[in-house]
Amino acid sequence: MRKFSIRPTLSLKGRTFKGLRGWSGKPLHPPLTDFPIVAYIFAAGFDVVSAIGGKNHAWARELWHAGTFTFIAGAAVSVFAALTGLWDARKSSQAGTQARRTINTHATIMLTVTVLALADVAWRLNGYHTEPVTPISIVVLSVIIALLVSVGATFGGTLVYDYGFNVETAGDSPVWHKSETDVLPGQHNETEAPS
Repeated sequence: MRKFSIRPTLSLKGRTFKGLRGWSGKPLHPPLTDFPIVAYIFAAGFDVVSAIGGKNHAWARELWHAGTFTFIAGAAVSVFAALTGLWDARKSSQAGTQARRTINTHATIMLTVTVLALADVAWRLNGYHTEPVTPISIVVLSVIIALLVSVGATFGGTLVYDYGFNVETAGDSPVWHKSETDVLPGQHNETEAPS
């Protein structure tokens, strides 16, 4: 029996293109959210350790700079995550539902995070060359951003895992039947009967 299935996951063939939302079964928003979440949490960690290390350690300055680069990268991807998420919500949910209220909560938290992250980046760039370690005020802002992005991600997870938001269920898909044949999106395996 085969142990791996690769091609169907990586294929866009048979999938419907949905603009900024991505393709059916391959939305753009979820993978774009992972990087900013990790970036903000790591950058906050770098900042805390930098501030604790103090001015007498060269590595503390390196962590201050690493946190800055990490925040810049996270903020850049966060803008794209926000755009795809807003488009996704606009096209896939109805006002007045619990799902829409949860989307609104998630979006409000994540947009706040994005604005705070952009402010954090601007503040960092202002002191990048003059500060020997992460200033305490930036540490506080970074930790707030890391906490908020974690809470916002929890609401995003609820949308997917509790509500099944935008999860295109396969129903009785042949991928759950024993078979040596991989089924591509939009295709059905007619050679082997379900077991």
